[in-house]
Amino acid sequence: MTVLDPDVASARAAAHRDRLSTWVGPHLERRQRHEAHPVLDFLFTYYSEPPARLLRWHAGVGASVTGELAEERLGWPLYTRLPDGSVGLDVAAYRAKRGTSAGWVAGLLGATAGRAGQFGCFGLHEWAMVHRGAPRHGAVPLRLGPAGTDAVVESHRLQCTHVDAYRFFTPTAAPRNALTPTRGTQVALEQPGCLHAGMDLYKWAYKLAPAVPGELLADCFELAVDIRVLDMRASPYDLAGHGYPPVPIETAAGKADYAAAQRGFAARGQALRARLLAVCDAVL
Repeated sequence: MTVLDPDVASARAAAHRDRLSTWVGPHLERRQRHEAHPVLDFLFTYYSEPPARLLRWHAGVGASVTGELAEERLGWPLYTRLPDGSVGLDVAAYRAKRGTSAGWVAGLLGATAGRAGQFGCFGLHEWAMVHRGAPRHGAVPLRLGPAGTDAVVESHRLQCTHVDAYRFFTPTAAPRNALTPTRGTQVALEQPGCLHAGMDLYKWAYKLAPAVPGELLADCFELAVDIRVLDMRASPYDLAGHGYPPVPIETAAGKADYAAAQRGFAARGQALRARLLAVCDAVL
């Protein structure tokens, strides 16, 4: 166990809060005004981590703190005072409460990390979610209109591998997909090129807390933000008025831009996946 210097730990905690306040602060202000954001709200609604908990910094498994930070963390779940007087993760309690779920997450992350990325989906999952149906973001217009959006879906081969994207396909789009992802096939199908698999690294990071160091959680959150922006820029919605110019995946140039960005996110995701797997190994 590494006992962190109190000044170092306090600086890391403050840096974590400042880093994530970049998104948490504006989100809370919008929420107070009852103002929706078609791109960024997803990070606080679809993903369930409360903003206040997101701002908490954890030293992570294998490290402990002393002083004021220690006393504060004694009131947080799954922390304990260690024999040397410092406060850190209660590994035995963590295994008892989270061991099964952490094992499942480790299996998913390991299986995903071991596969080659697929880069031919072009973000059509968002298009398939409105095929011959009503837009899911009613206040944002469709860039090509309903008929144009349907035509894009019908002129492409859908090949979504992610259950939590596929489950929102409309009844007319679902049969067009090359696969039928389910929760039972998630470990067998998830692959590192998938934008949703990359965003979900944030979910696994906060679900593994407090074993995950704050810096790793923040890295996963920032990746999720960047992916979400591409996800919606490549979607059928016209978000230019919100500051998000389109990535027109219905064109050859748009497809090339999307795939290039997707490859970059996949590389970032694989590095974060390896760090999360190391956390799983340490607690299991």
